[in-house]
Amino acid sequence: MKYLRQFFIIMLISFLGEVLKWLIPLPIPASIYGLVLMLVALCTGIITVEKVEEASTFFIEIMPVMFIPASVGLLDSWGELKSIILPIGIIIIVSTIVVMGVTGMITQGIIKLEKRKKNE
Repeated sequence: MKYLRQFFIIMLISFLGEVLKWLIPLPIPASIYGLVLMLVALCTGIITVEKVEEASTFFIEIMPVMFIPASVGLLDSWGELKSIILPIGIIIIVSTIVVMGVTGMITQGIIKLEKRKKNE
C-alpha cells in the first residue's frame, strides 16, 4: 500500500504539471512544471522525502528502459537523419563540452562559497 501511495503522490504532481501546462500557455513542457512543483513541495516540507522515496528510486532504476522507444524512433528515422548526422554530431559534442565546463565552474564556485562561509 505504501508504494501505491508514493506512486499516487508522484502521479498527482505530474498531473498538476499537466494542468499548469494547460493553464499557462508558455513553451515549457508539462514535465518541467511537475518537476518544479515537486521541488517546491519537497523544499517547503509539504511532501517529505520519505513519502516518495521508494517509488522515486524505482523510477530512477527503470529510467534506462524508458529510452528504448526514443532509440527505436531514431532508428526508424535514420533515412531523414543520415544527411544531417555530421552537424548533429558536432552540435552534440560541442554542447556536451560546454555543459560539462559550465557545470564544473558552477560546482567549483559553490564549493569555494561554502568554504568561505565555513571559515567565517
